[in-house]
Amino acid sequence: MSRIIRIVRLALKSLMLHKLRSGLTMLGIVFGVFSVIAMLAIGEGASAQAQKQVLELGATNVIVRSVKPPHEVTQSSTRSRVLQYGLLRSDYKILTQTLPTITSAAPIREVDREIRYLKEAMNARVVGCTADYLEMNHLQLSQGRFLTGSDQEKLLNVTVIANEVANSLFKFEDPLGKSIRIGPMFYTVVGVTKDRTASAAIGGSLSGQDYNKDVYIPIKTLQAREGDLDIKNQAGSMTAEHIELNQITLRVNHKDAVLPTAQAIRETLDQSHPRTKDYAVVVPLELLKQAEQIRMIFNVVLGSIAAISLVVGGIGIMNIMLATVTERTREIGVRRALGARQRDIIEQFLTETIVLAGSGGLIGVVFGLLTPVTFLGIQWFVQNFVMEGNSAGSEVGRMFFDLHPQIAFWSLPVAFGISVTIGIISGIYPAISAARLDPIEALRHE
Repeated sequence: MSRIIRIVRLALKSLMLHKLRSGLTMLGIVFGVFSVIAMLAIGEGASAQAQKQVLELGATNVIVRSVKPPHEVTQSSTRSRVLQYGLLRSDYKILTQTLPTITSAAPIREVDREIRYLKEAMNARVVGCTADYLEMNHLQLSQGRFLTGSDQEKLLNVTVIANEVANSLFKFEDPLGKSIRIGPMFYTVVGVTKDRTASAAIGGSLSGQDYNKDVYIPIKTLQAREGDLDIKNQAGSMTAEHIELNQITLRVNHKDAVLPTAQAIRETLDQSHPRTKDYAVVVPLELLKQAEQIRMIFNVVLGSIAAISLVVGGIGIMNIMLATVTERTREIGVRRALGARQRDIIEQFLTETIVLAGSGGLIGVVFGLLTPVTFLGIQWFVQNFVMEGNSAGSEVGRMFFDLHPQIAFWSLPVAFGISVTIGIISGIYPAISAARLDPIEALRHE
């Protein structure tokens, strides 16, 4: 042990003779280790964000969405001027009555309407739903209550509005008990939901949803007041679509039964929709597994890219150590003349490279642990000094500001171990070159 301590002290003394050179050489390892940890932390953060969005859909849920048929199908139906597609109420009835693994289901109908309160107005998404919608979509109430079964049965004109709708229409008033106008009808506000992060689009079957601009009313009330025909006037032309249900969210009794149930749903709907594929089945559990696979690929790619900087740092160490051997040729000759063996010379130079790489690795690990704080500072700087006021609300801006790096603690020993390994590999050749010097020629070296 005393011999090892003596070798380490000698290595530190030799490195401290050239502080600037040693520090600059160490920087390559520092930034290499830091980039490996930071890249993996950003990858973990992005993966956690994606998995969170998938989990918000429900790991035991199966979501069936109405999908507009392809262009050629819509062209063939222009004679009737009304495009009819999507899920039917009979589909909801068949699925809930024939599949024993389904414990609850929430039919959903969506229309875009102008919402008014006195002189205030805004465009919002009116969602016809049942009481189960609140729990299935992980919504929380800030005031009042949500829709109930009694509201459905009595076809009451009651509504629950989202946070942004409440702030826009009722700037200085309590919305509870007030009446808002949706189309030609008035609805009494019975509840307000809390602010919720918008969900991202998933594939081509499930679009992104901003829950903060929603207005919820009983689905039976929506069907009675609005009907199934949705007429829109855009750019001087009129389009009409007949849709009974936009979405059916089904909850399965156990996670192991999700995939078989999803397959049974597809087979059932294929029989009732034989002509066109006007629906899509989205399984969050499948998406969660895909997100896990993408996370692994993401970590490998980002880790490999960051590891390149470690290799570059190792090349820098080898370069400096070769130069050091040339500078210290006379010292090596003196040590050999005094009885030092080749093994002693190899140990000396290898210890110096290990100390150099190990010190850089430890500093890089410390910097890597500060990645979340550093990234938070970058977000603050970009938001206040780089981006314009409306840029933060864009899709890219929202993704950037929603990203929170998470340290993958397994990456700390891995990055440090790689740095030390690269230091050893980079120091082997210079150490062997130093040990093979002829003692007599080394003593003559000027």
